[in-house]
Amino acid sequence: MAKEDKPIRISEYYGCDTFNFKVMEEKLPRETYKKLLKIINDDEKLDADTANTVAHAMKEWALDKGATHYCHWFQPMTGSTAEKHDAFVDPVGPGEVIERFSGKQLVQGEPDASSFPSGGIRATFEARGYTAWDITSPAFIQRSGTATTLCIPTAFISYTGEALDKKTPLLRSVKALSESSVKLLNLLGSTAKKVITTVGPEQEYFLIDKNYFMAREDLVMSGRTLIGSAPSRGQQLEDHYFGSIKEKIVSYMNDVEEELYRLGVPAKTRHNEVAPSQFELAPVFEEANVAVDHNHIVMETLKIIAAKYDMALLLHEKPFAGINGSGKHLNWSMSDNEGNNLLNPGNTPHDNLQFLVVLTAVIRAVYKNADILRATVASPGNDHRLGANEAPPAIISIFLGDQLTSIVESIMAGKVAKATDQAILDLGVSSLPILSKDNTDRNRTSPFAFTGNKFEFRAVGSNMSISFPATAINAMVAESIDFMYDAIKAKGGDVKQAAFDVMKDVLNDSKNVLFMGDGYSDEWQKEAAKRGLPNYKTSPEALKAFNTDKAKKLFSKYKILSEKELTARYFIHLERYAKIVDIEAVSLYNMAISQILPAAVKYQNDLASSIKKTSDILGDDAVKDQKDLLASVAAYIGEIKKGAEKLNSATKEAHKVEDEQAHAEFYCSKVKEAMNSLRDSIDSLEKIADNDLWPLPKYWEMLFLN
Repeated sequence: MAKEDKPIRISEYYGCDTFNFKVMEEKLPRETYKKLLKIINDDEKLDADTANTVAHAMKEWALDKGATHYCHWFQPMTGSTAEKHDAFVDPVGPGEVIERFSGKQLVQGEPDASSFPSGGIRATFEARGYTAWDITSPAFIQRSGTATTLCIPTAFISYTGEALDKKTPLLRSVKALSESSVKLLNLLGSTAKKVITTVGPEQEYFLIDKNYFMAREDLVMSGRTLIGSAPSRGQQLEDHYFGSIKEKIVSYMNDVEEELYRLGVPAKTRHNEVAPSQFELAPVFEEANVAVDHNHIVMETLKIIAAKYDMALLLHEKPFAGINGSGKHLNWSMSDNEGNNLLNPGNTPHDNLQFLVVLTAVIRAVYKNADILRATVASPGNDHRLGANEAPPAIISIFLGDQLTSIVESIMAGKVAKATDQAILDLGVSSLPILSKDNTDRNRTSPFAFTGNKFEFRAVGSNMSISFPATAINAMVAESIDFMYDAIKAKGGDVKQAAFDVMKDVLNDSKNVLFMGDGYSDEWQKEAAKRGLPNYKTSPEALKAFNTDKAKKLFSKYKILSEKELTARYFIHLERYAKIVDIEAVSLYNMAISQILPAAVKYQNDLASSIKKTSDILGDDAVKDQKDLLASVAAYIGEIKKGAEKLNSATKEAHKVEDEQAHAEFYCSKVKEAMNSLRDSIDSLEKIADNDLWPLPKYWEMLFLN
């Protein structure tokens, strides 16, 4: 009997396809490695000699992995990643080549910038753009079919220096938040020299049979079902959430995780989600920039492995009407270079003072910039999801939990927090209990909830890049921390007393954003309006926040986005919104005309023929009910025909609107209104039509038969 091979532990191959610190230490000369670490840690510029040495080592490592090409892997403002592959080989004579990769090729590339969204920054004839190596994110090996490629994470900027991507603003915001935070921490007595933004995005997704996916134009073209009546059973039994994972799905998850581990992505948790055929993958916290890169790798890996199992991955925020959509909870926190989580309640008076000051700054940041935060998650798909009794509402509020709320209220009132059974620590001016990270309940209806040692921004959509939401949080918190620093300095005297006084003022000014109740309730909608909190239910309305003086001042103050760069993103988001809805509208029209109506007419003819034959034999009284059914089918056919014509007309009219804001708003109102009306007619017909004649896979098939 053959002896079985011993299973390989994850720790033995984790990160084996990444050019990480362990590999660099092994492959680089000692002095070069030490210099590279200093460049990364101290934000210094990379010199040519170091770049050439790293490039050579990276090339040799990649060749040993089987790579034949390299690419600069970047994140343009399309919402996905981009890459252009170049071979390592260079001709050196007739019929002779060598593998070559220089420091210049590592550090900088030159893809065509005109074909990517730029919001007017670059004209079509202005094609030049540059990719620049992001030294803080490890290069990795990408395998696809028989091809093996070295992928180098890079920023993407225009010839004139403007950011054309999502990575550049994020890197700028990380630096800005670090500088502001260090200043405040040092004032409070800390010796920290650097602050790191840490992020952990939970990724929700759907899986359906690939054949069902390919049979529906709406799924292929838009990622969501534009028609389809709800099945008799959806998620009402609440039996899918955390349920036993089916063999095929858990095998899929295992293969996904194995690939992610090879790429150094710390996938930690997997489980069934609320809706049928919906699942989640959650990683461990990482530095924000690396976490963003890894989340793109996660989404791509989920898609690639799904195809190997003859399944289709759906990352749309709302792929099925009446069924929970998918989000991407952005867990966000800050840590200093000494290993302290700034949002982790401490065990000493100093730690708790620092925690409460930073917490207050975050509360103020969200209160002052709730509109900007809402705009960062604006998309057509998310409009279907936010506030739909499954995701947080479009009203941005903060949930703190009972104990922390009690402490905050005590600070606002200038009173001593009530002691529980926990120890009391002297803050210097007030007594506060030790704060336990587990002493906080969860509130799934809160868009921005404190969950022990981090905040969870729950409004991000499943298919979105987390980069810009993280960038915006970094920017607004940096501004708020600077405000706290200036206010404490201006108070003078004892720093602890000054900090307490400033917290009292800031919390009283920002308290309207704090909410502990049910974010889904009608009462909260009314209460939020009284509090003056913004409630932007549609993306075109929300995106206006990017075009305000407040937003321009915020992003330009910290050199994260110039006014020109921010305005470009405003127009890109509006344009993308209109294009997505246009694709949906055209797809729905095509399906109605070429699939639904022919099937409906065939059913109508079959009914009419059957009724006539039965009537000839049994008389009219015997077919009264059948005639009513035939009349209903005929009426729906008429509604669908008129609805399709109305949708086609609205779409053509939308093309004539030139103003970007008005263009998006027209799609949001008139075009979507026509789409919803047409869908209602089709979904009603589906419920009475012959199942064998219906041309599309139905919800119950897609959700329960994968």
